[in-house]
Amino acid sequence: MTSALSTTGVGGRRVQFEMFFTLPDFSDISLRDYQETMQRPFFSLSKKKRVRPIEYVSPDRSVTVHVSANPEYGMATIWDADIMIYLASHLNELRERGDNDLSPTVRLQPGDLLKRICWGVSGRAYERLISALDRLQATTIKTNLRANSKTRETTFSWIDSYTHLVDERTQRSLGMEITLSKWFFDGVMDKRNVLAISPLYFEITSGLGKWLYRASRKHAGGNGAEGFTIGFDTLHQKSGSESSLPSFKNKILELARMNNLPEISLEVIGGETPRPKLKMVMRRFMDGQHEVSSRQRATPPSSARAAKAPRPAAPNRQMPAPVDTGAEEMVDARLARSLVQRAISGLKSTEPQSSTDPHDPIYAQVAAATPRRRGGRAQDVLDPETYHTIKTECPGWDLDVLIKQFDAFLNSNPDEMPRNYSKRFLGFMRKHHERNKYSLPGF
Repeated sequence: MTSALSTTGVGGRRVQFEMFFTLPDFSDISLRDYQETMQRPFFSLSKKKRVRPIEYVSPDRSVTVHVSANPEYGMATIWDADIMIYLASHLNELRERGDNDLSPTVRLQPGDLLKRICWGVSGRAYERLISALDRLQATTIKTNLRANSKTRETTFSWIDSYTHLVDERTQRSLGMEITLSKWFFDGVMDKRNVLAISPLYFEITSGLGKWLYRASRKHAGGNGAEGFTIGFDTLHQKSGSESSLPSFKNKILELARMNNLPEISLEVIGGETPRPKLKMVMRRFMDGQHEVSSRQRATPPSSARAAKAPRPAAPNRQMPAPVDTGAEEMVDARLARSLVQRAISGLKSTEPQSSTDPHDPIYAQVAAATPRRRGGRAQDVLDPETYHTIKTECPGWDLDVLIKQFDAFLNSNPDEMPRNYSKRFLGFMRKHHERNKYSLPGF
């Protein structure tokens, strides 16, 4: 292993790493993922140690990926990929800030990284980080992605090395240096290769769910309301899962039934057939499609067209008033429910609304573009039952502080809104407590 655990001495060594104390805050950077790794099997989907290699050949045989594991450390997992997402986001942030002197060596505060990927900052979280870095450095990938006339294949590890600097006296982390592989660094440096992802990605608990979100974001992100449809067999091959095909299908069916991945709507097509397919659509495109169709249906016809249009016969009953008929036809049930949920979630528009009627498509357009900012004390924002449950199951935390962090996650991605705010925050707190409870005094 080329990684090293460094400690501080006195004099020049400490001065050498004073740069770590002046690093800007990167704990809340916008998240970016490297899209070439999002739809193919680069990581193990299990937390169990995997040593069996991944062998992938695309259906047209144009792309190959071979991933081999170090017997001692095992293969890098989809959870370890959280670190690579952060590093890609870190480099993208530096580029956005105008830093033109970027290199594969990234200097960071591990606390910033751990907070952003929601691993917590306990001693156990730091141990988990070191184990993940070992796997990322020890896993070997061989692929012909980005092959050209001079290069047929490239072999690399995710990171070339890492150095962790700690204070000898206090054992406090002073900073970390991670050197990325040239393959990964060069890819991230092309801005076209990085895609924005939801901060709620880190709430996904299953390995297959995490991979499916990334694959869906890559496949469906640019396809609008049409989304992307793919067969279960092909999806199984692209995932690199060690599960049998029947077991894999059952897991996909369950994920589609729950349909709670951030940003992504999943629909199974032909679920009872021998060759089912999965349709992935970004929810924001689905909302937009409903809004457009509602506006089209709500647009009154011109006087000339109205004069020529035949009046439909309505035997044995009186024709309803045109306004009532239009309202009944233009309101989509899902849209109405969505609007009601937005209204009760405490949305505030930054601009005057032209209508207060939630059936008005203009209202829907304004509401969809309004960032969700709640604010206030946790006891006032959450429903009483949920508040009591959190205080009972997750004691010792300042909920007013954590609810601000939770709102910051939601506000950084305005396309994502929980169906039930209190229920989502309860899930957030349970995971936060499980990850960080050992850092509480007296635990």
